[in-house]
Amino acid sequence: MEARLNAFGIPGVAKFLKHLNSAGKVVSDSTLPAATQELVKIRASQINGCGFCTDMHTKDAAHAGETSVRLNLVAAWREATVFTDAERAALELTEQGTRIADAAGGVSDEAWANAAKHYDEDQLAALVSLIALINAYNRLNVIVQQPAGDYQPGQFG
Repeated sequence: MEARLNAFGIPGVAKFLKHLNSAGKVVSDSTLPAATQELVKIRASQINGCGFCTDMHTKDAAHAGETSVRLNLVAAWREATVFTDAERAALELTEQGTRIADAAGGVSDEAWANAAKHYDEDQLAALVSLIALINAYNRLNVIVQQPAGDYQPGQFG
């Protein structure tokens, strides 16, 4: 399988991705826990059917020490006992923020309030930014049908 478009080889798209990566650096440098960041990226990527990002972020999380049990249960986090209350709040916000079109009211006040119980304002800002960012990456990769499976942790720097 080949991508419809070589997103890394076209100067305009490469420049766009460079800016997305810079935005990602702001989030990764935030105080939002790194494990939570990976869980959010994995869950949004699963919802959006982005194989490339799902592959990347599960491998990055495993490389950083995340357990296979937790990685295998991200899609079924509601029934899993392996996530903290804070992680569960972040996953709920991720799902509602990713499925905006499916919900007449967007993100519910309940999901927001639950996340706000666990994260300070800077962390909430990072969480919201991360949800928006991973959805942008997912959409780009799904549109161009970026193949999944060959990613190696640290491949992009």
